[in-house]
Amino acid sequence: MIDPGFLIPRDPVERVVVILIGLLMDLAYPLHSGFMLKIHPVYTSYKMALWISPPGSSRLRGSIAWLAVVFSHTAVYGSILYISYSVSEILWILACSYIVKVSIPVRLLRDIVSGVAKCLDIGDIECARRKTSWIVRRDTRSLGEGYVASASIESLFESTVDGIASPLLYTALLGPIAGLSQRIINTLDSALGYKTPEYIEAGWLSARADTAINYIPARLTAILIVILSPLAGGSIGRTYRIYKVYRKRTESKNSGHPMAAAAGALGVRLEKIGSYVLGEGPLPRSADIHRALRLFTAITAVLYIIAITLSYTAQNTLEQFLGS
Repeated sequence: MIDPGFLIPRDPVERVVVILIGLLMDLAYPLHSGFMLKIHPVYTSYKMALWISPPGSSRLRGSIAWLAVVFSHTAVYGSILYISYSVSEILWILACSYIVKVSIPVRLLRDIVSGVAKCLDIGDIECARRKTSWIVRRDTRSLGEGYVASASIESLFESTVDGIASPLLYTALLGPIAGLSQRIINTLDSALGYKTPEYIEAGWLSARADTAINYIPARLTAILIVILSPLAGGSIGRTYRIYKVYRKRTESKNSGHPMAAAAGALGVRLEKIGSYVLGEGPLPRSADIHRALRLFTAITAVLYIIAITLSYTAQNTLEQFLGS
């Protein structure tokens, strides 16, 4: 009989160690390239989704793609954990940590947004547009400084949910495979979840699954932004007011929450032309991106503290799941 303990570290210290080693791995090696990029689960899941469900695919084909990508990646990385668990505890901990590392891209997100701010600091708008295009879907080629800064801040806090809060909390509660599964589901939404004629049907399941899995993390992140808003020069009262007024102005049921709260904390207007306007005030500038990054760093630190705490308090639930 297979011991299900290979999926989740039993010992709370081990669970914390796995999360922290995963963070250190990310800080040391944030940008994958070459072979490491080719085997990265975000890359492979994105490519696989588009291969199975090309533009114009039906809802059924899009759903098959979703199921195939999620279950194949879960099986592959679950097998890696099982094999490493059978060999040695140290190898297994490293395998768990690697899965955490590829699921939670803290440094890469910060580096890209920081790069946008640095480009704007020296007046290099083309550089800022190029770097912003790495993290947003919209066409950045003709955007002015304010709209480039807005796009980078929007993506920073939306990605705080999708790329940090959500996979981190699922990892803390249910183990590395759960965190990875969230990251794969979010990637499928990025690949297929467009409301364009080519993907409106194919992306149906991907979009809804992503909304469901990130529902609570999006609201938790917004609450943290409100509470920590003084670190960005804002006030809790004003941030909450802006958040309450603007949180439902986006088409996405989740992204409006962290973005509206960020607009309130920074005292700026975040705008995607033709789609939404969040907050009151001028469009942001490079200085506002720097303030946003300070707030992001504080929120990330609090999220890790919450995750570590959950790793300890989830012990009873874990033991019942494993039948120990």
